[in-house]
Amino acid sequence: MQDHKLAVLIDADNVPYANVKEMLEEISKNGTPTVKRIYGDWTKPNLSGWKNVLLDNAITPIQQYSYTTGKNSSDSALIIDAMDILYSEKVSGFCIVSSDSDFTRLAIRLREAGMLVIGLGEKKTPPPFIAACNKFIYIEILKPVEREEDVKVQTKSVTRSKTKPVRKAIDKVDKETVKLIVNSVNDLADETGWALLASLGNLISKKKPDFDPRNYGFNKLYDLIKHVDRFEIDERDSGGHKHVKHIYLRLR
Repeated sequence: MQDHKLAVLIDADNVPYANVKEMLEEISKNGTPTVKRIYGDWTKPNLSGWKNVLLDNAITPIQQYSYTTGKNSSDSALIIDAMDILYSEKVSGFCIVSSDSDFTRLAIRLREAGMLVIGLGEKKTPPPFIAACNKFIYIEILKPVEREEDVKVQTKSVTRSKTKPVRKAIDKVDKETVKLIVNSVNDLADETGWALLASLGNLISKKKPDFDPRNYGFNKLYDLIKHVDRFEIDERDSGGHKHVKHIYLRLR
């Protein structure tokens, strides 16, 4: 698996600063951030919250004055820098952190150049920008999971309470989601109808860049599949390392 060198470009005006640590941890799952820049007019008081976290996370602030009222001039600065970085050939992917559809054309251009493009923004992000990315991650699912109290755990002779992590869902498992999963399993299925779970997530993400089991309150795709309850599940030995199993699915 290729370890992508990523340029992380953040639009300070269009994403919240509250979960910077979680954002960078999520980005690191997809590659190594080698460039980290954030764009905004740092003379404005509304960006003061960002200033406190930039040093802790080694993010370089880029000053961009607002030349006209009501126009986000940071967009053009980010786009120009992105093209400069592209032509430097020092990275193999970009992470654009914004909820602004103005970066749609940039994402398309970077993908045309063979770059991996990851988007990171709020649930309100317009669909064109999401569709232009290889993968899009909603900031809302990066927040720490809530704790559910009063889960009873039976030990030898004592019943005690234990906290249980619960992930907050931002989407419902509706008919369209189930149809997407079913169709993707059918696309991957062999002559006997079985499909490899490891390949399923990749195919669904290609069809729907913002697909993520965490959107629906599940940590893993396997948990979402069990919730849908439309498939037979078969765990098979990999034939190599011990305790390593491949999971296969088949429509009932």
